[in-house]
Amino acid sequence: MVPDAVRSLLLMFCLSVLVTGCASKPEPVPVVDNSAEAGELARQAWQAQQQGNTEEALARYRQAFSLDPRNAMTANNLALLLREQGRFGEAASMLRKGLEHSPDTEELHYNLAIISELYLLDLDTALRHYRRYSELADAEGKQVAGWIADLERRVE
Repeated sequence: MVPDAVRSLLLMFCLSVLVTGCASKPEPVPVVDNSAEAGELARQAWQAQQQGNTEEALARYRQAFSLDPRNAMTANNLALLLREQGRFGEAASMLRKGLEHSPDTEELHYNLAIISELYLLDLDTALRHYRRYSELADAEGKQVAGWIADLERRVE
């Protein structure tokens, strides 16, 4: 049999290992900055779009966004191109993804409000994003205020 003193020491050792942990600290994950590559892809997408090569533009914008989702302009341009293609649900989804990474970008709120109101008939979402756009933007305040008032009447 194990004496009580040894058992107590063993128990204290186990408790100290449990409390302090026995694993080493994980290695920090290096931060990779892909913004330059993403910017080049976005530039290529814009050129393809201007030349009428929609599929290439869509592919390049998607690549650019996946490399740097913080670039609100890429998300916005991709969403607008999707809207031009009549792919309104995808456009709204892209704008939401852009807002996850850039929540204070007024253009993303504005375009999501328009797509939600005019194409998806989601008036609650439109109203929420028109309001946020109005908070962020200084220009066009009276016009947007009129849109908000109109939507509030239609939602009620």
